[in-house]
Amino acid sequence: MNLEEQRAFILSGRMYDDLTRELIEARERAVLLSSEYNATFGKAQAVREEVLRRLLGSVGEGCYFEPTFRCEFGFNIRIGDQFYANFDCVMLDGGGITIGDHVLFGPRVGIYTSNHAIDAGERAAGGCYAKPVTIGSHVWVGGGVTINPGVSIGDNTIVGSGSVVTRSIPAGVIAVGNPARVLREITDADKTGFRP
Repeated sequence: MNLEEQRAFILSGRMYDDLTRELIEARERAVLLSSEYNATFGKAQAVREEVLRRLLGSVGEGCYFEPTFRCEFGFNIRIGDQFYANFDCVMLDGGGITIGDHVLFGPRVGIYTSNHAIDAGERAAGGCYAKPVTIGSHVWVGGGVTINPGVSIGDNTIVGSGSVVTRSIPAGVIAVGNPARVLREITDADKTGFRP
């Protein structure tokens, strides 16, 4: 299979060979482009976004990663407008990552859509599977959060720092812990009256 066929196969959720020449080359490309992006720190936003547009599947306006950003392939990442990721963000995007508008990531957020085979022999042979991750709009993901394969996080939700997201989280809540659980809903009582 060529790279496009392998991409489609991975997105199907079936077990795939993570060690093919095409996937190894695609990861090498992502490392080179993410290194190029990280080296643009301090340059104009337009310069930085141009590199991101070559690396990622789609990028909205005002997308910004602090150094260092790393991804597995890049082409399976879709990010909306006004996205901000603090330092040391990692996205393993085999299964696809979709992020809405006005999303904030704290430092060291990791999104992992791919997982290795459970059987040791299959794992050694490169057996993997991937499931998509979807993050809605106006979401805040705190520092050190890990997001595992196959979950979604609803609009207007906050995931507390250090949480491990192993199952989907609904819209409009605060979720914390390992595994992350809904702590409470976000209500009008949370408004402070702040206006810039």
